[in-house]
Amino acid sequence: MSEMMIGVKAIGMAAPGLPSWAEAQAVLRGESPYHAEELPRYAPSLLPSNERRRTTPVGRLAFQSAEEAIGVVNGEASHLASVFASSGGDTDIVCKICTALATEERLVSPTNFHNSVHNAAAGYWSIATGSHGASTSLSAYDGSYVAGLLEAAVLALGEDVDVLLVGYDVQVSEPLHDKRPIDDPFTSALILTADIENAPWRLRLSLSHEGDETVMENAALEALRQNNPSARALPLLQVLAAPQGGAVSLPGVDGLYLNIQIERAQD
Repeated sequence: MSEMMIGVKAIGMAAPGLPSWAEAQAVLRGESPYHAEELPRYAPSLLPSNERRRTTPVGRLAFQSAEEAIGVVNGEASHLASVFASSGGDTDIVCKICTALATEERLVSPTNFHNSVHNAAAGYWSIATGSHGASTSLSAYDGSYVAGLLEAAVLALGEDVDVLLVGYDVQVSEPLHDKRPIDDPFTSALILTADIENAPWRLRLSLSHEGDETVMENAALEALRQNNPSARALPLLQVLAAPQGGAVSLPGVDGLYLNIQIERAQD
């Protein structure tokens, strides 16, 4: 892949001790200590009440960062294309369905079946925003965030449309936790644009088989980064929070690295 340049218009995020992008920036800059406090339950403001009752913790987590990013640009979300990237989707629902199928009755809750598809969060988002824009939901195991960022960047540049990228994964409970030990929720959202001249940040992206995976200097944040596939975005978010630009290398799939040069508009 040759280099490509994409703009970032807005950011949202949520994780233990980092309940929003607005509150996380001082921690990511090292100006405030990091305390991994549990995220309070989030009630999506854009979802109608019926859908709000039906959505699961996975959908609420995705909405938390997406709604913050939308609020930053004070714009309608209906015109945005979207990419939703998650390593495992709703693992609790998968576990419940598998457990039900292992019983003699094999009775599966219709609501659980409705929420089991990997694009459930994207579906709720389209209902909430009335969006008819292109939408992709994907998974690439530990490389899901990088796959999502590349998909969103190509879509934004190829179609000349702003794209909402949401990366999200929740903690995994037993018995699946034994095989996929994720202990903390994490989500982030970027609104990407081809209009790099008017974007607060610019990302120069390139893929390579050579890379030095960027890690977090803060041990607790590094533990979070390693524990949740969507938290692989933390080094990128840390540079986006910094007063100057920088560079990071994020692990993708099949030994590939996504090397990102981040520039602030005033740089």
